[in-house]
Amino acid sequence: MILARVIGNLVATQKNENLVGKKLLLIQPIDLKGRPDGDELLAVDAVGSGEGDLVIAIAEGGSARQVSKTPSLAPVDIAIAGIVDEVVSTEDTLRLYD
Repeated sequence: MILARVIGNLVATQKNENLVGKKLLLIQPIDLKGRPDGDELLAVDAVGSGEGDLVIAIAEGGSARQVSKTPSLAPVDIAIAGIVDEVVSTEDTLRLYD
C-alpha cells in the first residue's frame, strides 16, 4: 500500500478498451511527514478522489484490478482504494488539508 497525494489528472485521447470510463490520476507517494517519497505514479481512481486529496493506493496488479473493478486483462498496476482523512503515527500527524 502507498500513502500518496493526488497531484494531477491524466487525459488520454485513446485508452485501452478496458479503461474506458475510468479516471486516471497522477499520485505522489509521501512519507508520514507529508514529504515526497519517490517518483510520481499513474493510478486508476476507484473512489472519486481529486487533485490535492490524501489517498491510499494499492500497488499489486490483481488487487488493483479488483478495487478498480476492471477486467482481468486490463493493464492496471496501481489503483486508488481510499481517501485518507488523517494519519496518526508516533512520528507525526498528517491531515487531509494541512
